[in-house]
Amino acid sequence: MSDPEYDARVEDTYAAVEEALDAVDDDLDYETGGGVLTITFTNGTSMVFSRQPPVRQLWLACRSGGFHYEYDPDAGDWRNTRDGSLLRPFVVEQMRQQGGVKFAWQ
Repeated sequence: MSDPEYDARVEDTYAAVEEALDAVDDDLDYETGGGVLTITFTNGTSMVFSRQPPVRQLWLACRSGGFHYEYDPDAGDWRNTRDGSLLRPFVVEQMRQQGGVKFAWQ
């Protein structure tokens, strides 16, 4: 994947997360800046997405740990480098577990 393709994938992912967050009924705060998307839950915990251009990965830090993802064009999603799971279903589950948020991310 080229640098421009990587940047586009990350930006598309951030935009999709933000769009899904805007549809959530809970009062969630989120901000994007410096390649990082931070979601703050009403319980005070955070979920942080960060781009990692040198390795072309997207990293996610949440209450359950830190996770590294590489884009899988066949799946149309980011795939966990350790266990092969996909980012979207994982984020949906983490939003529920960590923040008690019903998060629909297609």
